[in-house]
Amino acid sequence: MKTIFEKDKNLYSKPFFVDKIEFNKRITPLNLPNTTELEVMRHYKELSDRNFCIEKGFYPLGSCTMKYNPRINEFTARLDDFANLHPLQDDQDCQGALELMYDLEQSLKIITGMDAITLQPCAGAHGEFCAMNIVKKYFEKDKKRKKVIIPDNAHGTNPMSAKMNDFDCIEIKSDENGGVNFEELKKIINEKGEEIAAIMMTNPNTLGLFDENILKISELMHKNGSLLYYDGANLNAVMGHTNPRLMGFDIVHLNLHKTFSTPHGGGGPGAGPVGVIKELEKYLPIPRVEFNGQKYFRNYEKPYTIGKVSTFFGNFSVLVRAYTYILSMGKSLKNASSDAVLAANYIKEKLKKYFKLPYNRTCMHEFVLSGDFQKEKGVSTLMMAKRLMDSNCHPPTIYFPLIVHEAMMIEPCESETKEVLDNFINTMIEIAQEVENNPEKFNEYPTKTPILRADETLAARQLNTKYEFNNE
Repeated sequence: MKTIFEKDKNLYSKPFFVDKIEFNKRITPLNLPNTTELEVMRHYKELSDRNFCIEKGFYPLGSCTMKYNPRINEFTARLDDFANLHPLQDDQDCQGALELMYDLEQSLKIITGMDAITLQPCAGAHGEFCAMNIVKKYFEKDKKRKKVIIPDNAHGTNPMSAKMNDFDCIEIKSDENGGVNFEELKKIINEKGEEIAAIMMTNPNTLGLFDENILKISELMHKNGSLLYYDGANLNAVMGHTNPRLMGFDIVHLNLHKTFSTPHGGGGPGAGPVGVIKELEKYLPIPRVEFNGQKYFRNYEKPYTIGKVSTFFGNFSVLVRAYTYILSMGKSLKNASSDAVLAANYIKEKLKKYFKLPYNRTCMHEFVLSGDFQKEKGVSTLMMAKRLMDSNCHPPTIYFPLIVHEAMMIEPCESETKEVLDNFINTMIEIAQEVENNPEKFNEYPTKTPILRADETLAARQLNTKYEFNNE
């Protein structure tokens, strides 16, 4: 039998066995850093100072809605009776938490127009998966409906969420206005209608454009017996003005960590609640938070449910933050969307003389430019993004959506002042002018960041996050 330790066997004493697995007990001390609490705090403070965040500067990351996270959200999430509540606590001992989740569901029902909500999914993609699992359950007895239509301007996780639920994907191209090609959609329905379970859409889509054919699309799909799924990543554009239900959608996922001002990035945290119409409510995950007029309780007795999609009940601290934001904003949520749309159109109009604008129409909360003009001068979108990093601005999302060559996807949100927007506009104009006058200089950027000319391909393939400790 081989030992599990193949190196430095002199560090260990005689082997011992646990369930027939051979172990060796260490007889020398571990080579761990010997440092003070103050030195540890300085180390992590230095790491945080290197990191760019919205508290440092403008963060126009398209499709991610990096709005400011109000400090009141953090205060409520850290209240002792929320922060220290165990997820296995009896219902009678966590009435406040259950009431918060119940009330948050009611608020999200109003915002989306849906009839029922689950808060369990822990991220946007998790919400997508949950939603498509409900679609799968709905068509469980209809063996033919194994295909899902996905526009080429959809979020990249949509096809995977469908595929993980055993659906085959049919891509549909955009029309000249950046929306779903309705004529092509009709052709697909005519040819394969009985096989189509659903269409997955974002509206406004990843081009930042509202699909003006949405009611025609929903009518066509419903007439075919298919469902409409709404990717809610872009909900920040329409709150209080319209909702997925009015557009004809049957099921929707939301990103609380985008639209409702809870922090995200770096893999978490997140929350991706799913809302459904009445006909799909019985399939929602268990437990459901309910109220019988006297107390709040978790109901597991749902015979048609898809089951659990989370070990417990979602990322509760994120739910607290989102609930706080909604209560703080009230009907002003409509103004958040109005201001986000205004900011995006303001930047777009200022920059369209300097960069290629693939779709020259009124945008919603975000828009997409192309760096094609600059590429002809030898400066790619990636090189311009590195230049932007020297200007206390986070680069926008680049090379997405894929249907726009050299794409720059810009979303300013409603959080920023006109002065911040103007500074970004002027910086982008400076970049365009610098491309014209001195394109070679872009080989040097960035010059002010902690890590300078990083090789992104090598970093992705040979990721090393190990902390090197010098024990001299």
